Amino acid sequence: MEAKSADLTSPEDWLKEAFGISVSGNTITDQDALTVPAVSSAIRLISEAAASLKIEIVAIDEEGNEAVDKTHSLNSLLSGNVNDWTDSFSFIRDLISQALQNDAGGLAWVNRVDGKPAEIIHYTSGNITVEYATTGTREPSYKLANRPVPSSDVIHLKSPFSKSPLSLAKEAIATAKQMERHAGSLFKNGARPGGVIESPGKLGEAGFKAMKAAWRAAHEGADNAGKTAFLWDGATFKPLAMNSTDAQFLENRKFGIMEVARAFRVPPAMLYELDRATWSNSEQQGREFLVYTLEPWLRALEGALSRALFNDSERGMWSIRFERDDLTRADLGSRAVAYSSLIASRVLNPNEARQWEGLPAYAEGNAFVNPNIDTNKPEPSDGAE
Repeated sequence: MEAKSADLTSPEDWLKEAFGISVSGNTITDQDALTVPAVSSAIRLISEAAASLKIEIVAIDEEGNEAVDKTHSLNSLLSGNVNDWTDSFSFIRDLISQALQNDAGGLAWVNRVDGKPAEIIHYTSGNITVEYATTGTREPSYKLANRPVPSSDVIHLKSPFSKSPLSLAKEAIATAKQMERHAGSLFKNGARPGGVIESPGKLGEAGFKAMKAAWRAAHEGADNAGKTAFLWDGATFKPLAMNSTDAQFLENRKFGIMEVARAFRVPPAMLYELDRATWSNSEQQGREFLVYTLEPWLRALEGALSRALFNDSERGMWSIRFERDDLTRADLGSRAVAYSSLIASRVLNPNEARQWEGLPAYAEGNAFVNPNIDTNKPEPSDGAE
């Protein structure tokens, strides 16, 4: 049989390895993906922002009006510790983080005592499994350590498409990781050759190895940069020009950050890619983060918590809400102008504005009056004009 000649259009494995091309393909594990700073930053940004919000139990009356219920038993569970070793902040953060990384979503088990939630346990991935009915209803069934558990005892936070953002963006993240590795090699060993050594005569294998070893020992690595080169036997050094791909390496790395931002639907400026960030659009990007990135996760989490922590009769009477005001809160000067305008137009009374600031009410603060035109002012003191 005639041996197949080497073809650079479809190189064999040995040739790929010689040029540093991965034979196994552009793949990456979940743990490797987290070592890409843009990925870990995006996951932390979403999960920690959600976990930082205050959780409230809202009572709903027959007319659909809502009011915060500070006496409900779930307040201590969701605002304190969900179990003896986990606080509520860590639970919410880790649950969302798990949903962002795993196709199965974020899963936690509710331990009930006398029919009431007593604790919530967030197991590591794989301890709680989920299977869906094949009849088209997509009804889930759950197992905890291979033991069936009621779906009403499981908090299940799912990603869209039944795939996590990390899984959907594996190729883009793998590319970013490869560029990161290349950057490390570039600075460690001088990955891109600065030039070639041309010899007019034949060096032979021994001469080539000797020249290679001497050159690498004298000039390779960051510590040897800028040293004077010495050549022999008529050899000359020919510098290589930087091609367009090398010149745009930094731009390619920035594009990798943009791809991660798209996958997690995070404004690039919040991943510290500030090329297009300005003072005028940074506030707008913050609002976009709340509306387009965080709000869908908050809605899904509110539904998952309400479904697992309330029984059928309680769901129409109570609900779980994340207080979003902290994310939309303006600076003190802007709030003062807004409060003044709302009070003057009698949309708010002073005590309502003070409540938003966490301040106690004062006497006569419930009156809707315009302080700018109030005629009931105290009489001037004696001698005042």
